[in-house]
Amino acid sequence: MKIMLSRRVAQIKPSPTLSLSAAANRLKASGRPIINLTVGEPDFDTPELIKQAAHQALDQGCTKYTAVDGIASLKQAIIDKFKHENQLSYVANQIIVSSGAKQCIYNLMQALLNPGDEVIIPAPYWVSYPDMALMAEAKPVFISTTIEQHLKINAEQLTKAITPQTRLLIINSPSNPSGMVYTREELSELAAVLLKNPQVFILTDDIYEHIYWGKQAFENIVNVCPELYERTIVLNGCSKAYAMTGWRIGYAAAAKEIIQAMTNIQSQSTSNPNSIAQVAAKAALTSNQDCVREMNRIYQQRHQFFSEGLNAIPGVNCLAAMGAFYCFPSFRHFIGEGKAFSSDYKLADYLLNKADIATVPGSAFGAPGHLRLSFATDDINLKNALAKLREALKDFK
Repeated sequence: MKIMLSRRVAQIKPSPTLSLSAAANRLKASGRPIINLTVGEPDFDTPELIKQAAHQALDQGCTKYTAVDGIASLKQAIIDKFKHENQLSYVANQIIVSSGAKQCIYNLMQALLNPGDEVIIPAPYWVSYPDMALMAEAKPVFISTTIEQHLKINAEQLTKAITPQTRLLIINSPSNPSGMVYTREELSELAAVLLKNPQVFILTDDIYEHIYWGKQAFENIVNVCPELYERTIVLNGCSKAYAMTGWRIGYAAAAKEIIQAMTNIQSQSTSNPNSIAQVAAKAALTSNQDCVREMNRIYQQRHQFFSEGLNAIPGVNCLAAMGAFYCFPSFRHFIGEGKAFSSDYKLADYLLNKADIATVPGSAFGAPGHLRLSFATDDINLKNALAKLREALKDFK
């Protein structure tokens, strides 16, 4: 019997980062000495104080349904975090807690977008943005960037991309996959364009806020342009900063009408996020933040070592990132007509089979010619990966 699925699901692709990571893990389980650089999560364990809070929640019987949009004490911790760390003011009905930041984005797009609306997505982009827009029957509109502009869009590009159908702009800074960060000046220029287009909402995806080592203090577009407050949805979560990817706690702040709509959608899908994880997330946000600073320090050291090592390989061009835990070097020297590889997918396949290194092709992020390499792994793996890369590419000029 042939099973007919919906037209909607026919447009959706499985996440390439998750599928490539799973493939690398299967090879490793079979005995191959794979160095897996596809991973999009911290290699650290969740800090002990957070785990202790979860144990206490279990002992105290915090195992029932909670409010759909999150427990009051966690929402207050989020409000306090925004006030003290980001100088942004919200109240409880402007906050939603979801099963990961990914669910927040899904809820938002379902709440905000109508069929035919356009979502502007700067490339390179996180792989799930376009498919989530398609699931809402909206149209992803991509803005390409170059190494020369540090893989960030500018005001002129944004102006050209906006149409009467534009409903949402996504800004991800620090960026997955590039690690690039928009400066205050760059955000101000984008904000000037957005002020002229009042129909456009902004999603600022700040999930890598605490994996950041730029010279300027972290800021998002609302910090730079408070006039955009009502139109901006601020996204964050516990996964990256606190090594809590599996706990699945993300949160968003926005105008109360948007949050209520997102809550309605969540009430008809998952209902509340995991009750134990919510208590743990409150502990993460309200306890001593030394663990976050220490992990960030290590990420910065790894980035410097790995990016310098990549740039020492002939033909590889890696921009210095300011955050996240990825390098996103260009391998265009090796890719293209008449060159060693016809595509970044072919290069990634070669490195997996020749050098036992698992990577993610840049095409998955809308940036052909690049590879995303995660340095959320130990120093020995990074050192070995650089040696294997150099050896694998040495015969291609």
